[in-house]
Amino acid sequence: MSELIRVIVADDQQVMREGLVALLNLLPDVEVVGAAGNGRQAVELLDEVTADVVLMDLRMPILDGAAATRLIVERYPQVAVLVLTTYDDDESIASALNAGARGYLTKDAGRAEITAALRAVTTGQSTFDAAVSQRLVAAFAGDVGAAAIRRPTDGLTPRETEVLALIASGLSNAEIAKTLYIGATTVKTHINNAFAKIGARNRADAVRYAYRHGLATGEAGRPGLG
Repeated sequence: MSELIRVIVADDQQVMREGLVALLNLLPDVEVVGAAGNGRQAVELLDEVTADVVLMDLRMPILDGAAATRLIVERYPQVAVLVLTTYDDDESIASALNAGARGYLTKDAGRAEITAALRAVTTGQSTFDAAVSQRLVAAFAGDVGAAAIRRPTDGLTPRETEVLALIASGLSNAEIAKTLYIGATTVKTHINNAFAKIGARNRADAVRYAYRHGLATGEAGRPGLG
């Protein structure tokens, strides 16, 4: 990735789209390389320009943000998708993460938060704003149900399963260590082992795995601490 973060803005509302472009162009380490009014345009732009991140709205005509995200992840795996939307309901969050989005912000996010999120997703990290993190934590605690999501297998130990669930709830390695009363090195070992078993390349992949397999919802329940 170049020193500049190259961004495509995808939003069907012209005022919002132009406002985001203007805002991002004020940032010293960000370059807006394109703007799209729907998901199809966002995907097609990637055939014409080189981008590091697509800042993606979810509810758009022709091709919505989740469908566009899935296509981008399949065709341009080097490009990160950061969702920026009005909606923070469980269905919207799950659809975006399952499609492959690396981050999820609501449109209440400020310039500093958007900037930090752009930097995070370009390094393979997952990032969520406060409202979304709260919903993920609630889901992890079993307050949100989700039918038809498979339980994890793949040879994961109970501890590795729990570490993945904590990653999905938005916790850092240090927070996981504090929660489980284990050392930071042990956390890294569990993460490396779990990632190898599930084929995850980064934390965003782990979050998607957790959603698909019920770790981030009440379906699988909270794994044991033993």
